[in-house]
Amino acid sequence: MNIANCPRCGKLFTKNFRDVCPNCIKEIDKEYTLCAEHLRQNKGITTHELSDATGVSVKQITKFIREGRISIIGAPNLGYPCEVCATMIRDGNMCQDCKTRLIKDVGQMNEQIKADALKNSGQGIYRTKS
Repeated sequence: MNIANCPRCGKLFTKNFRDVCPNCIKEIDKEYTLCAEHLRQNKGITTHELSDATGVSVKQITKFIREGRISIIGAPNLGYPCEVCATMIRDGNMCQDCKTRLIKDVGQMNEQIKADALKNSGQGIYRTKS
């Protein structure tokens, strides 16, 4: 038996397939229903507007989207924050600017590693004149 504190409310509970206590599961399900109903009536709403209208946090709405419980297909203005800069996005974990910057930074790091390896490749080797 695995007993843990609920990360949402802090109460002790017997951990099962979900990471939150049964009371919080019920609360999350109520929040989902509230969001889903509000979205049916307001398809053009943004994530922040949905949060303001329902009282459900942007973080929880983002979780619903990522879990596939809320679809953004029929909601053109719905999105979630980039994990790096918080710009609103509709797919993946990062916006295009952050992806581009990451790829550039990794490329520069790889070039630096290659340059350092080439520079240090001759150290420790003694050469004799022929």
